[in-house]
Amino acid sequence: MQHAPNQYVIKISCPATSGIVAAVTTFLADHGCYISEMAQFDDEVSGTFFMRAVFRFNAGLKGDIAVIEQGFVDVAGKFAMNWELHDTSQPMRVLLMVSKFDHCLSDLLYRHQKGELHMQITAVVSNHLDLRPMAEREGIRFIYLPVTRETKAQQEAELMKIVDETRTELVVLARYMQILSDDLCKQLSGRAINIHHSFLPGFKGAKPYHQAFERGVKLIGATAHYVTADLDEGPIIEQEVQRVDHNYAPDDLVAVGRDTETVALSKAVKYHLEHRVFLNHDKTVIFR
Repeated sequence: MQHAPNQYVIKISCPATSGIVAAVTTFLADHGCYISEMAQFDDEVSGTFFMRAVFRFNAGLKGDIAVIEQGFVDVAGKFAMNWELHDTSQPMRVLLMVSKFDHCLSDLLYRHQKGELHMQITAVVSNHLDLRPMAEREGIRFIYLPVTRETKAQQEAELMKIVDETRTELVVLARYMQILSDDLCKQLSGRAINIHHSFLPGFKGAKPYHQAFERGVKLIGATAHYVTADLDEGPIIEQEVQRVDHNYAPDDLVAVGRDTETVALSKAVKYHLEHRVFLNHDKTVIFR
């Protein structure tokens, strides 16, 4: 049985100018590569060009990705590119953070088990013990880091130690109910995703769905975003909404909210795992 050839993803952002696409495609063609997927976007407001290409070496050619990586430096330098090259056969190393709510963790574990999310879960970290059985049932290391005002700095330092030791590339806050310090947010910039229980930054704090009920909302939503020091205000990756009406009691809204949260978070994680997300100042560009 013939194995499918390795595929690679190259992500590029740079000042917009002519000749970028030609330079990239010519370089890859000259090195025996076939481009199977390509997307681009020119943000005329910021003057930034974004591009994502999926490629593989042509059949019968024993290519060396290290040669591509070294050679592309010259192309990147010419256009002042920020760029990344990824081997899609390598699963991303992901650490999951939870508190007591289990729906997002359960959904991510299920999708991972079914092969929908190409990742290696390095650990589940929690400030409570409630979800330990769920993690250990899957054979995943569970780490208990209880947080108080006095221990917060120490436990965040311990968390970063775990991230470094496990070579974690992405941290997912799957309803982790602790506010991260500004310092930790900076350390995890661009590699931590949070799920927020609203499709707008409203209804902050305790019992958001009860607040929504009191206001008589007609839409329930959830927003998955990158973590920043501004609480629940980071660059948005995915949003999910569902229409509701006066018949919905608070518990009904909570149930709908669970669904929107799991869908928005799993989509955001998938986009990140597949290297589809680009940071564009306070926003994102996503090639779906």
